[in-house]
Amino acid sequence: MKAKTDLSEYTTGSYNTGAGALKRLLWYVVNVLFFINPLCPVSVFKVALLRLFGARVGVGVNIKPAVNIKYPWKLSIGKHCWIGERAWIDNLAEVKIGDNCCISQGAMLLCGNHNFKSETFDLITLPITLEDGAWIGAHSVVCPGVTCRSHSVLAVNSVATRDMDAYHIYQGNPAQKVKERIISGRS
Repeated sequence: MKAKTDLSEYTTGSYNTGAGALKRLLWYVVNVLFFINPLCPVSVFKVALLRLFGARVGVGVNIKPAVNIKYPWKLSIGKHCWIGERAWIDNLAEVKIGDNCCISQGAMLLCGNHNFKSETFDLITLPITLEDGAWIGAHSVVCPGVTCRSHSVLAVNSVATRDMDAYHIYQGNPAQKVKERIISGRS
């Protein structure tokens, strides 16, 4: 007889949120009121709140309305990055975003998943890194443990399940390398 999943025994194991219950509760309220809420378009204010909760955020970062961020204290964003409407940074582990990165609308950075081989569906968390110039297309997903190398592109509606090479474009589910990214200079 095959073993079955038993979620009554589920536990997050040694997973650590990196903050106490009060800080998590305060962030939950701030996230709902000022980030997830589409009525708060003021990016400078959101950047200040992220820093207040421990995120490292560079200058010139633009955060659009309705963005969801799990834990700012596990987030590092470089200079001149754009985070589009309804993007979700589900950073159960560290997320490092380099300079000049774009996370388009509806994209998701997903640091956690479950062990489908385990009866108790154990939580697995791995960090995500977007190196300088990486672009995550609209409604795309970057899975746990993935590094999107310098100036790589994940096309619209694609799923990155493994590292992406620098200066290449990836597309599909799972995302496959489709061509080189050539950036032309200003005319």
